[in-house]
Amino acid sequence: MKMNIYEHADQMGLEAARVSAAIIQEAVRTQGKARIVLSTGASQFPFFKHFVKMDIEWDKVEMFHLDEYVALPESHPASFRKYLKERFLQHVPVGKAWLVNGEGDPGQVVEELNRRIAEEPVDLALIGIGENGHIAFNDPPANFQVEEPYMVVNLSDTCKAQQVNEGWFANNGEVPKQAISMTVKQILRSRHIVSVVPHAAKAQAIADTVQQEVDSRYPATILKTHPSWQLFLDKESAALVYAWC
Repeated sequence: MKMNIYEHADQMGLEAARVSAAIIQEAVRTQGKARIVLSTGASQFPFFKHFVKMDIEWDKVEMFHLDEYVALPESHPASFRKYLKERFLQHVPVGKAWLVNGEGDPGQVVEELNRRIAEEPVDLALIGIGENGHIAFNDPPANFQVEEPYMVVNLSDTCKAQQVNEGWFANNGEVPKQAISMTVKQILRSRHIVSVVPHAAKAQAIADTVQQEVDSRYPATILKTHPSWQLFLDKESAALVYAWC
């Protein structure tokens, strides 16, 4: 693990975008293409702001994304497909984009995604960390054993509360009960992982991730087992790990 701490979220987002761009550029240089996985949510705003401006051969990039709510219309403000189209895809001409269609038949959607992502290794995965320590929608206690790349999961109350607190839904009852999520093992198969985690609301999750042993009750701790994981924080999200560091 390499931990990078910055004064402000904007600076954190810029540096994470630069590191991510370098990884993608190297993949394109050495193998002619790059495969990436993107996360969403309010915490990723500072990253996407700069990422879409990076000098990257976007037409040689194939994109997947981490998760999507089951049965939520794409027109809903909380739709991750809507998020990625507005904040990423309309700004850069990627070669391919495999979006998780939460409005389709979940079994068929998972089957197709599993087939597509298994075709070649993922070069870079942008993996956020939730307030409850989840990665993608792998809420605690997370299943570290599932081999398939994607699966349908039930959302915990703490996960729903985060979505409400970020303004995506009015209350927990409006949050869908299920989502299609990339699994933990698929995340770890990525050659490089970059986690962008700003804001005070994530401070306890970051402290748990850094200080706890690898434990399914703290899903993000599994990222510490990856040989190439970089964690980008601002001073607010890093507040509880300063002394520990």
